Amino acid sequence: MARSTFKVLFYVNGSKERNGIVPIMGRVTINGTVAQFSCKQSVPKTLWDIKGNRAKGKSKEARDINLALDNIKAQIIKHYQRISDREAFVTAEMVRNAYQGIGSEYETLLKAFDRENEVFKKRVGKDRVMATYRSRVVARNHVAAFIKSFYRRTDMSMLEITPDFIKEFAAYLSTEAGLHNGTIWEKCMWLKGVVMRAHFNGLIPRNPFAQFHISPNVKEREYLTEDELKALMTHEFGDAKLSYIRDIFVFASFTALSFVDIKELTYDNIVEVNGEELVSLFGVIAPSVRAAIKTVYKNEILKEYEVQRYIRISDKISVDVYSLEMVIALAFRIRSYGAERVRNAILERLYLRKEKTSIFFSLCNSIKSSEYQA
Repeated sequence: MARSTFKVLFYVNGSKERNGIVPIMGRVTINGTVAQFSCKQSVPKTLWDIKGNRAKGKSKEARDINLALDNIKAQIIKHYQRISDREAFVTAEMVRNAYQGIGSEYETLLKAFDRENEVFKKRVGKDRVMATYRSRVVARNHVAAFIKSFYRRTDMSMLEITPDFIKEFAAYLSTEAGLHNGTIWEKCMWLKGVVMRAHFNGLIPRNPFAQFHISPNVKEREYLTEDELKALMTHEFGDAKLSYIRDIFVFASFTALSFVDIKELTYDNIVEVNGEELVSLFGVIAPSVRAAIKTVYKNEILKEYEVQRYIRISDKISVDVYSLEMVIALAFRIRSYGAERVRNAILERLYLRKEKTSIFFSLCNSIKSSEYQA
């Protein structure tokens, strides 16, 4: 068995010298790990013995400084011995934190959970949502209830946690809390994350949950068949509100937009398609698109004032933009692979619409032809 190495020494930080006074720092070294700390003491630079790691001379100032350093060293040795009796592996950071009254020796699971939840709450509305915060709070409360039920305590040290803790917690959520597998997985992941980050931050020497795995076993969601979707689209609701909800659902089905995205949808998100984008969409040259547009107007298939607008992008740039009706008309007049794909998409998804549609959309040039959808 390798011999444990433990050493405490003191030194001065010359880079922070002020008027000849320098702060005294301490360094703990254990088995190759190093942790530094401030001794909250200062000394004249001329009074410090670099080799002896203490103040030199027998003046009252030197004696007071050395007495304070001896007291610090005694406390660190005491913490080191206590932690060594309890832990198989001791780091310098663990001892330093114990001396300063912070870190692993005084860290508890619920305290760590609460601290992380408070940090998470401050991010709500920025890059986090309130629903996720509430889920974390519920997970924390389940952990507290488990500790109280299983260990008859209000909290426990992070150092006491074993790999069996989370297994017993999962069983508790199933048998006592009555949760289903997907929810159990979620609560265990919040707990596992708290302990994992405590390990990464050096608060505990190991991650007891590193080998723990649980499957959410999420049930595959059912979906509407084509016939069911057609029946929904053609059904006449007596309540206008239900018709409105149906339209939103069908729109989401065709566009693959989530409810949150539809909720945030504004007129600014609806943009017309210009001639350059039509060229890219149909995979033809610009003269072919312009000729097809002229034919549509000449044959009075569409009215120019209904489907075409002239917009100014800047003082020197203006473009014509076209509505969905024009895109559909061109798709059935232009002979190209891109036009064929648009026709197939239209026939597949839009032929059952009963009311007139006035939707404008944008197809960016960066989208590949295989990604176009009506």
